[in-house]
Amino acid sequence: MSQPKLLLTNDDGINAPGIAALAQAVKPLGDIFIVAPISEMSAMGHAITLSDPIKMVEISKNGDFFGYGIGGTPSDCVKLAIHGEIIPRPDLVISGINQGANLGIDIIYSGTVAGAYEGSVLGVPSMAISLNSFTRKDFGPAGHFARYFARKILEYGLPKGTLLNINIPDADLEEIQGIAVVRQGQAEYHERFDRRLDPRQRVYYWLSGQRDYKDLSPDLDEIAIQDKHVTVTPIHYDLTNYELLDTVKSWKLSMQEIHD
Repeated sequence: MSQPKLLLTNDDGINAPGIAALAQAVKPLGDIFIVAPISEMSAMGHAITLSDPIKMVEISKNGDFFGYGIGGTPSDCVKLAIHGEIIPRPDLVISGINQGANLGIDIIYSGTVAGAYEGSVLGVPSMAISLNSFTRKDFGPAGHFARYFARKILEYGLPKGTLLNINIPDADLEEIQGIAVVRQGQAEYHERFDRRLDPRQRVYYWLSGQRDYKDLSPDLDEIAIQDKHVTVTPIHYDLTNYELLDTVKSWKLSMQEIHD
């Protein structure tokens, strides 16, 4: 009986420490294949490359083959890995371990989540996993949970088009309080663009801002992780607001009004 095949990707780049830690953590589960961006692709969302060729290079570490570096986005990586047949069709796609959480509205911008989204679009059970820290270098606890959830998905499966978005607190393993299956957070950003001048007096802008937590419900990912819980949110790419379908139909939309 063949072992499960796991495709690993990320948005921090193939040389980021998070994906190396992920590969080490899930190695006991099956055959590992790494296809990840050559350079950082954070906040790329679900972008794909259409107008340029996608370059691929083989990456080695310590003299051993590590994976394929792709000159494209996380979605490109997963699409190319599967449809380009550069690896066998995987049984599971894992995107991460990201340096920085993907919670609330950040999910729609996240390249990490997009890598897992692409796997789910292509009919492969998928998960995204992120660490709630931009500075922590110990990916050990996140690796433990990556292996744990990978086992669960391989055992139970996921519906097509649905993935698990998992976030790990910035804490040692013994400090983590539990696992919370939660909703996507609803915090809003108060954003601003700082206007600056470069040395040649040309204008540029730097995006900054902060979150506004109006809803502190414990079943939201942004709140649960503050209490040192691992957050797990099933998400899918069907963006239809089903509750509003009948409301929009009630507007009495008519082609006749277009022609009048």
